[in-house]
Amino acid sequence: MPGYHPQDIEKKWQNFWHNHHTFKAENQSDKPHYYVLDMFPYPSGAGLHVGHPLGYIASDIVSRYKRLQGFNVLHPMGFDSFGLPAEQYAIQTGQHPALTTEKNIETYIRQLNSLGFSYDWTREVRTSDPSYYKWTQWIFIQLFNNWYNLAADRAESVDTLIAQFEQNGTTGIQAAGDDEERPRFTAAQWQAKSEPERMAALLPYRLAYQSDTYVNWCPQLGTVLSNDEVKDGLSERGGFPVERRLMPQWNLRITAYADRLLQGLDTIDWPEAVKEMQRNWIGRSIGAEVAFPLAEAQDQVIKVYTTRVDTIYGVTFLVLAPEHELVAQLTTPEQQQAVQDYIDAAKRRSERDRMADVKTVSGVFTGSYCLNPISGEQVPIWLADYVLAGYGTGAVMAVPSGDQRDYLFAKHFNLPIVPVLDTQQIDEEADNTKEGHYINSELINGLTYKDATTKLIAALEEKNLGKGKVNYRIRDAIFGRQRYWGEPIPIYYKDGTAYPLPESELPLVLPEIDEYKPTETGEPPLGRAKDWKYEGKYEYELSTMPGWAGSSWYYLRYMDPTNDGRFVGKEAEAYWHNVDLYMGGAEHATGHLLYSRFWYLFLKDLGLVSAGEPFQKLINQGMILGRSNFVYRINGTNTFVTSDKRKEHDTTALHVDVNFVDNDILDIEAFKNWREEYANAEFILEDNGTYVCGAEVEKMSKSKHNVVNPDDLIGKFGADALRLYEMFLGPLEQFKPWNTSGMSGVSGFLKKLWRLFHPEDGTLAVTDEAPTPQELKALHKAIRKAEEDIEKFSFNTSVSTFMICVNELTALRCHKRAVLEPLLLIVSPYAPHLAEELWQELGHEAGSVSYASFPEFKEEYLVEDSVNYPVAINGKVREQLQFPATATAKEIEDAVLGSDFLARFGDGKAAKKVIVVPGRMVNVVV
Repeated sequence: MPGYHPQDIEKKWQNFWHNHHTFKAENQSDKPHYYVLDMFPYPSGAGLHVGHPLGYIASDIVSRYKRLQGFNVLHPMGFDSFGLPAEQYAIQTGQHPALTTEKNIETYIRQLNSLGFSYDWTREVRTSDPSYYKWTQWIFIQLFNNWYNLAADRAESVDTLIAQFEQNGTTGIQAAGDDEERPRFTAAQWQAKSEPERMAALLPYRLAYQSDTYVNWCPQLGTVLSNDEVKDGLSERGGFPVERRLMPQWNLRITAYADRLLQGLDTIDWPEAVKEMQRNWIGRSIGAEVAFPLAEAQDQVIKVYTTRVDTIYGVTFLVLAPEHELVAQLTTPEQQQAVQDYIDAAKRRSERDRMADVKTVSGVFTGSYCLNPISGEQVPIWLADYVLAGYGTGAVMAVPSGDQRDYLFAKHFNLPIVPVLDTQQIDEEADNTKEGHYINSELINGLTYKDATTKLIAALEEKNLGKGKVNYRIRDAIFGRQRYWGEPIPIYYKDGTAYPLPESELPLVLPEIDEYKPTETGEPPLGRAKDWKYEGKYEYELSTMPGWAGSSWYYLRYMDPTNDGRFVGKEAEAYWHNVDLYMGGAEHATGHLLYSRFWYLFLKDLGLVSAGEPFQKLINQGMILGRSNFVYRINGTNTFVTSDKRKEHDTTALHVDVNFVDNDILDIEAFKNWREEYANAEFILEDNGTYVCGAEVEKMSKSKHNVVNPDDLIGKFGADALRLYEMFLGPLEQFKPWNTSGMSGVSGFLKKLWRLFHPEDGTLAVTDEAPTPQELKALHKAIRKAEEDIEKFSFNTSVSTFMICVNELTALRCHKRAVLEPLLLIVSPYAPHLAEELWQELGHEAGSVSYASFPEFKEEYLVEDSVNYPVAINGKVREQLQFPATATAKEIEDAVLGSDFLARFGDGKAAKKVIVVPGRMVNVVV
């Protein structure tokens, strides 16, 4: 081949890998196994930009390296192909979401393959494929058919619960969830219940259950949104108003697993920041549940949970969520309008906005009072939107002396602030100290924190108005969306009672509908399906599962993707066990990663999986930021000045497509042809006749015109160059800016590597000559560094090492097989196409570089035969002397004293002592 042409080479090997299933993993092997997984991508219509492949490249390097180390590597890819974007596009165009999803997936596969990733495509899964979501539905049914037995600390079949009901009724049942929401009955009363009554009694125990839940409802989208999909009270997609609404929803009882989810974090190798986010989201706290009786109806109470029951004498008001079930009862006629206005305003804010907004103080008095359960004093009841109905009890005992939010609320509404500890400093802000002795707290005055807490909990329990309790911030997961493009929930309704589909009826396939919008009567889009009923007469559930349903277990399906009889075969699961390395974004810390762990623990309770956790090691790659370019238009004109001259004029900065810019120099003709408004633009240029753009590092997005398409870079430089450059940009976990001009450096390196094999006219010039010590030293330095770096996931420094090694071998004019073959192998995970091509040229079987052996590092080649020692007198270096690398300190001392060194530099003085630092220096003290 006359020269290095990456485009030809890369297409050739991509086709070879595809046709020969080069990276197909087997479910049994004598080799050790290693499972590398990329986070499930959603195939958007925009395709990939250069920021997306960063983690994919890193995981592919690890996969290829592990194969070279002799591992049976599973490295699969598939698509999280249900979702709102495809549905919104379907609503706008009338095109079925399946069609746009298929088209987007084709684009993704083409782009992924063009980067040379070593995926086992025979294992591809898509969440929108009925053969896949059959098993998502199956797992939901298992959740429906199980409850969490706190006594056994695991999920069990509801059959065991029914057996207890038949023997003892609800007596002695220890189940996860809120016991107060469950009816009490005897065994005889259970026996007397009808089938619908029994189903209703079981529902509050199930791990998948229905309840009225406050949700983010978007009328224009006609669906419930997660907190992640709402920003500043508007839907992230479309910017439509979102309100809080009480709706019947399916929920999954993730709260049952809260403690186990916390404990499991100590067993996995994840970034500490991600583990801490999960700990905070789960939010385990030890405190007390306290009941505040209503002043006008003391048989009714408002329950609150607090971690600071010691401050109960400092409670000067109670705060309820605007959605609290007692609001209507508590609101006096005089406050009716003010309360209703406040509730309406709160509906328009998402939970996240309400929790995050610590600056705005708002609230309204209900007109009613409750009683402090310890002091008996009246406490006014207010509403404030920083309290959420779905968190805890939806009520907070406000202690403004110890809580800053309560402090600001009290200051704003002129409510009392009562100190409860003699050490509190509350002139300017709240002080939540636990130090000191209690004051203004009759029962506990003079006590310290621990004794006061114990005494107060005992007093509350004696009055039957409270108890010590462990609480969690995490809420049960809402598991329904009023959308079309998602997994149908396998439930049908018989006389209003929910029943799971028989497993033999799965999958429940999405029906065809005429439009993808809610019905005119407000039902979800599935309400449009004609004759879509179980056994022709029972209504199906019209909500579909949320987007995270299919992605909560997909890693298991990759192990055994074509199994028709099981979601994953026993043998396959026992072989692969779990994911060894999971690569993806930190933004999934409290969503996907938490839900996946929950589903895995549930499946473990059923005896269906064998590891402790689904993902043993997690790495969060950083983000590649875009480098935006700007042109500067003189206001009121269509004339543009360069970056340096913009301060001389009144200008507006405008984003320009970075593809028209090379090293900040604008292609003026391309800019003029970009948009009609710029066709007649005029430019005030630099003295050299160029237009210099401004630049700024920002997140890549279409709106900033700074998105760089990998297809363009692959076409110009090749995929191997792009892979190397993305790794070379900096440490994997860090954010780093993109600059296309840097691509030329790695492209030049690959050409230089090629020339070690084809130095002049393109003819292969590799020889079988024995390598020199210098050549072996250069090689083995690179082998050691490459191995260390991949084990530490420090890929950027490996690329530097390759460049240094190739430069050294080029200077040595090395074209020797014994050096170049091992070099090719250590470079191959990074630049696999070039490696495959040169490996074949060296006489090896086509496509075999992926399953060769990683070279063995040999320390002996780095050991020098001799060492140069600086030799000093009284610390001042006088000359350099060379000694054998094996020389002992005594031999070096004798040699120095036996030479003419002292005669030349010692001024006739005798040596008092000779200090030899092995390998470093010699100091003669005179």
